[in-house]
Amino acid sequence: MTATGTPTTSMAGQDDATRSLLAVSPLDGRYASKVDALRPLFSEYGLIRQRVVVEVRWLEHLAACPEIAEVPALSDSATQFLQNLIDQFDAAQAAKVKAIEATTNHDVKAVEYYLKACFADNDELRAIQEFTHFACTSEDINNLAYALILNEARSQVLQPKLKQVDDFLSALAVEHAELPMLSRTHGQTASPSTLGKEMANVVYRLRRQRRTLEQVEIGGKINGAVGNFNAHTVSYPEVDWLAFSREFVESLGLVWMPFTTQIEPHDQVAEYAHAITRINTVLLDLARDIWGYISLGYFRQQLVEGEVGSSTMPHKINPIDFENAEGNFGVANGLWEHLAAKLPVSRFQRDLTDSTVLRTLGTAAGHSLLGWTSLLRGLNKLAVNPERIAADLNDSWEVLGEAVQTVMRRYGLPEPYEQLKAFTRGRQINRESMQSFIDSLDLPAQVKAELRELTPGSYTGIAAQLAADIQRYR
Repeated sequence: MTATGTPTTSMAGQDDATRSLLAVSPLDGRYASKVDALRPLFSEYGLIRQRVVVEVRWLEHLAACPEIAEVPALSDSATQFLQNLIDQFDAAQAAKVKAIEATTNHDVKAVEYYLKACFADNDELRAIQEFTHFACTSEDINNLAYALILNEARSQVLQPKLKQVDDFLSALAVEHAELPMLSRTHGQTASPSTLGKEMANVVYRLRRQRRTLEQVEIGGKINGAVGNFNAHTVSYPEVDWLAFSREFVESLGLVWMPFTTQIEPHDQVAEYAHAITRINTVLLDLARDIWGYISLGYFRQQLVEGEVGSSTMPHKINPIDFENAEGNFGVANGLWEHLAAKLPVSRFQRDLTDSTVLRTLGTAAGHSLLGWTSLLRGLNKLAVNPERIAADLNDSWEVLGEAVQTVMRRYGLPEPYEQLKAFTRGRQINRESMQSFIDSLDLPAQVKAELRELTPGSYTGIAAQLAADIQRYR
């Protein structure tokens, strides 16, 4: 116990359950299982592993350059040895790197020393070990490692989860394309839509932002201490270092950045962050609307056996998944927006403020993934309540005022808007009163008959067609 009576605890030697209880971040505690897919990528292990990948690939690239005679072409066995270092790199190997870092107090230098220690078991690689990290500043390795992490996270975790959301919502849009539903603008009754069309609106927005995320070019550089190939050219002036570095960066599946300071400028990381921020905003908007529709009774929530909605009100089934999603989207966007605003700004040729901020990429991604997962869980618990939706429509005949006054305009009747305003505003309108008003109008008999057939449920324009066609808009 401390002097204030607070228990003293340590994570060391604790089992998984206890470590979860002691975690400072909920991503590593309460929500740990829900973000497991991100751990191999954004964890300290994931960053160290990608640094190893970059260092190994750089050494291989040097060996493939004829002008760098001091690094001869690698044999098949040496190449396989290097590949095994990558393939077999696990948490135990990362711990060895961290043990070296305890002495060096430098994380990238620790990776270099780790690799040199590994090369001690291979005569061919031991002979060229001093070309490990050749002409590199730490940021040559770090920027490429983070770029690889972002690339893999996008393709392996983020986009697949977003596709699940897209698939669910688009199926909902098509299934309920024709189910009429009262709209609300400013919280008041408005011209009807269909449930499917309102879901299609979200799908269309989500797909635009997913494409934006997919199209973000993730860049990288490997050009030395201040971006000018100073050490490279003084050592091997005969090498075309621009072409050499471009070929290397592109071999990693990244976009080459020819102009940088010591650090890659992070503009593309900001674009990536902004794209996910907009995705989260679209889905936060949906979460709030679904919450409202549940409150209106348009959706029922499936009962989960044993779940408690309120500690005092036993009847409640709360929309907790949508509230959880909304909260996580807010946390995620706070981080993404800071990342986007801060990372592209660095004093002169480099300051260190980006280093600690980049380490929160996984936190931002984790809260985004949590939000998407919670949203999906909530959506899967919903059941549409067509009776409640129909009852709301039937109580809202005033929404046909738009239709009637627009037809009156076509046929030249005087002050159509003003007439409907006087008739409907602030009054309870039903089928009988609306049809009586229509009968009083100086309109062709056929037009009157068509207006009399109109109901709030049939006044949905082409909403059903739009919803049914959502799959065309990819």
